[in-house]
Amino acid sequence: MLESFYNNFGFVGSLIISLLIFLFFIFWMGGVAGICQEHEGKKESIIRLALAILIPVYPVIWIISDMISQKKQLRRL
Repeated sequence: MLESFYNNFGFVGSLIISLLIFLFFIFWMGGVAGICQEHEGKKESIIRLALAILIPVYPVIWIISDMISQKKQLRRL
């Protein structure tokens, strides 16, 4: 897979694409963990967890919005 990235995009392009895929995976895992921890024991958490697994963009958007809301809370202090 990396070889095809290298052949199509060159060294810098394949490096950037590989880094973005890796960061997306890290944010996805962090988002799924945060969604699981946020609503432990509630029936709603099963639906949100299913959405997080089936739609990989959802946890990434959730974790970024959570970081923004925490930044706003810290600025109020």
